[in-house]
Amino acid sequence: MGNLMKKILAGCCVLLFLFSCGNRKLKVNPFDALTTMVDTAAWNACRDTSVTDTLSAEEKTPHWVEADELFDDFVFNYAEDTLFQRQRTVFPLPYYKGDTPLKISREQWRHDSLFAGQTCYTLLFDREEDMDLVGDTSLSSVQVEWIFLRSHKVKRYYFQRTKGGVWMLEAMNLRDMEESDEDENFVTFYERFATDSVYQAGHVHEPLQFITIDPDDEFSILETTLDRERWFAFRPALPTDKLSNINYGQRNEDLSTTKILKVNGVSNGYSNILYFRKRRGEWELYKYEDSSM
Repeated sequence: MGNLMKKILAGCCVLLFLFSCGNRKLKVNPFDALTTMVDTAAWNACRDTSVTDTLSAEEKTPHWVEADELFDDFVFNYAEDTLFQRQRTVFPLPYYKGDTPLKISREQWRHDSLFAGQTCYTLLFDREEDMDLVGDTSLSSVQVEWIFLRSHKVKRYYFQRTKGGVWMLEAMNLRDMEESDEDENFVTFYERFATDSVYQAGHVHEPLQFITIDPDDEFSILETTLDRERWFAFRPALPTDKLSNINYGQRNEDLSTTKILKVNGVSNGYSNILYFRKRRGEWELYKYEDSSM
């Protein structure tokens, strides 16, 4: 480490000289590059060579991301970057298929783009107040889910923040959803609601509460109502084969009688929220928000 630390200190002196002699109006932190060099040196010095020596040269290079503070920023980096994904996955990865415990080795792992390759992703909540959990920087455990509408299965990814402050994928499972012999659960209802216009029309409360951005003033909110015919003119495109969900700690029970479906666009300003409830054994959409920009 002696020669390496000398190089780091020399690099620091050069950086300080360049930034002190340059344009003083530049908002650049001269220690950013030094921090990266020190982090790299520490990673190389402390890594477990019995594990990492089996990696490629590229995989041995640490991939540091400042986005670890906010889970949403981390998970999009994880979904889009193959190298970063492999570095932030614990191998062999525990994978539970129903009650069967399995392990996924590093060699067996294939890049999983989650919902990054889609135009939108969805979030599910049972209560409105739980929507405030999005953006909480104190989280230490988050699950990302795929809910498959036809098979009624849920695939879940368990992410944990380590003591070092970085997010890691630590386990996965695939399970059947809870079913009730008496009442229709939300997934069964939603699958038909999203694909059958006649059925959908019969399960929209009239009048439907409608909240949107005022077309005459983009900084104001317009609250009004829609009848069923106007709902079809304003309704958003809905996923029809599977739903994604990020569980930040909110309640999201299979047999809940209230559901909030939030549809977010991926880098396109699309944002819709649909509020469902079960009344007298039947699901209905009773409120709709469109805040797309």
